[in-house]
Amino acid sequence: MKAARKKKIRVLLCKPSLDMHSRGIMVIARSLRDAGMEVVYLEASPEVGAREIVQTQMQEAADVIGMSILSGSPMVIVSKLIAERDKHGLQDVPVVVGGIVADEEVEELKKIGVAAVFHPGTPLNEMIQTVRDLAGG
Repeated sequence: MKAARKKKIRVLLCKPSLDMHSRGIMVIARSLRDAGMEVVYLEASPEVGAREIVQTQMQEAADVIGMSILSGSPMVIVSKLIAERDKHGLQDVPVVVGGIVADEEVEELKKIGVAAVFHPGTPLNEMIQTVRDLAGG
């Protein structure tokens, strides 16, 4: 029998600064909360960048970072986040990406360290289970 997890899984959800569509990420946040996880949502603003996301992760001790991308430039945005995460020695904190990501970019994102990519229409229970698995819960 698997030992029970001692603390709730904490997930940091964020959006790049120019990506103002928030309905999808709010649905994900609510679904993760309903599944018993704690969710920290970093709202989009011009000041929010990779450094601020990683600083928030360190302050909040998030187990997983989730980024919503609808702007069409995931490689540029996510590569900065991965580089900043790695600069702080946080390679054990998985990063997942959801939103509009071209199929050919999925493998490139995984090569740079993204743990999972969710396209629009991915079942919520699949996302929840992936986050649980990545967080060790």
